[in-house]
Amino acid sequence: MPKLLTPSQVDGYADDGFVFPIDVLTPEETRAFRGELEAWETRQGKAIDFPEKSKSYLLFNWADQLVHHPKILDAVEDVIGPDILVYHSTLFVKEAHTPAYVRWHQDGTYFHLSPHLHVTAWVALSDASVEAGCMQVLPGSHQWGQFEHDDQPDPMNMIKRGQGISGRFDDARGTFMPIKPGQMSLHHTDLVHASGGNQTNDRRLGYAISYIPAHVKPTGA
Repeated sequence: MPKLLTPSQVDGYADDGFVFPIDVLTPEETRAFRGELEAWETRQGKAIDFPEKSKSYLLFNWADQLVHHPKILDAVEDVIGPDILVYHSTLFVKEAHTPAYVRWHQDGTYFHLSPHLHVTAWVALSDASVEAGCMQVLPGSHQWGQFEHDDQPDPMNMIKRGQGISGRFDDARGTFMPIKPGQMSLHHTDLVHASGGNQTNDRRLGYAISYIPAHVKPTGA
């Protein structure tokens, strides 16, 4: 039996490449983690950016607690098994009323891992509604193979290199994955996904944690 997900959610992840929403944090935990992050930003006098928002668990208590959170790990174990390694993380911050976006892409293009068993746990520290620019996904696209990506850097592109898939999915709407503070989604490394701008009055804070089974190996430089 799964530890946190239902059997139908486990099957849905296998078939569709994603599952949401998953309740993982209490309101008190969510407020505390966001509070720690924003207290640090206040001390710095600016919003978090690279390099601190990459692999934040090496720097911050709140992020370290998140990547080791029992409920997050239980859900991850349900889809990749119990031998789990934290491979990477990125904090995605969309400020209020900004057109920050992410192009259609597959995570596997960035990570160069084999076999393709990497799963991303996307944990919401604020509301990630459709209006706030939640993720959009193409169900089942993790089974379509790996697509060619190119780089289109843009100040509003939340992926630093601007890497994405040109042409093929430009008009695709996808399935929206809205989640509330304290909830998370899981998505497969080859799932095609994107997101649009934040039209709300609050910043959209999402901590994307990359987990892999420990036997997965890097294949690129």
